[in-house]
Amino acid sequence: MQVVKIDSVNAHVIALLNEHHAQMMQYSPPESVHALDTKSLQSSDLTFWQVTMDEKLAGCGALKVLSKKSGEIKSMKTAPGFVRKGVAASILKSIVQEALDRGYNDLFLETGSAQEFEPARKLYISFGFEQCGPFGDYELDPHSVFYRYQIL
Repeated sequence: MQVVKIDSVNAHVIALLNEHHAQMMQYSPPESVHALDTKSLQSSDLTFWQVTMDEKLAGCGALKVLSKKSGEIKSMKTAPGFVRKGVAASILKSIVQEALDRGYNDLFLETGSAQEFEPARKLYISFGFEQCGPFGDYELDPHSVFYRYQIL
């Protein structure tokens, strides 16, 4: 397994994130889906990672700058066929390390509240993330769960 920070989002990552967005729409109403659209993926405030296994895209994730001292985890997705193989944990470790390197105090994330998101919630909790209220531009939503990881 190879985790690499990438300078720009390639077609394979875009396809995986489009699939991610379509899946989110199955579990949450449109106003509760906060996955990044294709245009947002090119934002200068995002840093992306991709994971490859056997020369295939296994997953991706991103870190969005919220302030000089905090960031948000975005676009975490494991490709079909690579689930439960440590892909998401590898990406999350890379993002947490980047946050440490940047001197962030906090990392935040939003994920779904539906049963289908339970594995993601368990992963975040296993890393020390704690449930919190909405942050940034988010609002309280029964379809969302918010987490914070206090670094310093």
